[in-house]
Amino acid sequence: MAGVGDDVSLIFVYGTLKRGFYNHRLIEELIRTGDSAYVGAFTTVEAFPLVCGPHGIPYLINLPGSGHRVRGELYSVSSGLGRGRLDQLEGVEQGHYQRLPLAVEGEMRAEAYFAHEGFGEALWKRCGEVGLSEYSVEMGNKYVSREDRPPHSTFIQDINNFISHSN
Repeated sequence: MAGVGDDVSLIFVYGTLKRGFYNHRLIEELIRTGDSAYVGAFTTVEAFPLVCGPHGIPYLINLPGSGHRVRGELYSVSSGLGRGRLDQLEGVEQGHYQRLPLAVEGEMRAEAYFAHEGFGEALWKRCGEVGLSEYSVEMGNKYVSREDRPPHSTFIQDINNFISHSN
């Protein structure tokens, strides 16, 4: 079991990986295999921008002090298989997200998936520098899964198109 004392990472999730959202099924699978455990509901210590981009995808942006303190969930995740599966989902190697440290209530150190630095700040500006404190069920209902997105578009193309076109 991926308990807090084992070789684990604490991962703060704020969007589609939360309970009741589309990608939580991956967390459920990791819990079943002993590669993850729910720690609890937490809020970030610092404020960060949280925005919705194309396809209803949530992005936490690494601009500490901007936005709001963000509410989410904390999971202990095995540092091998569990974290590897999450990195794969979040497209870490493809430059979609970056797993970076942050602090949550109780001064616990964790990691979260932030929008890649190559587009994060531009995404924040495109969203009018107005952030959210929580990714809601209503927002989650607008999420479009990968298999339901246009077949010939890529993640980076979609981000660049979103950023370059104003509301």
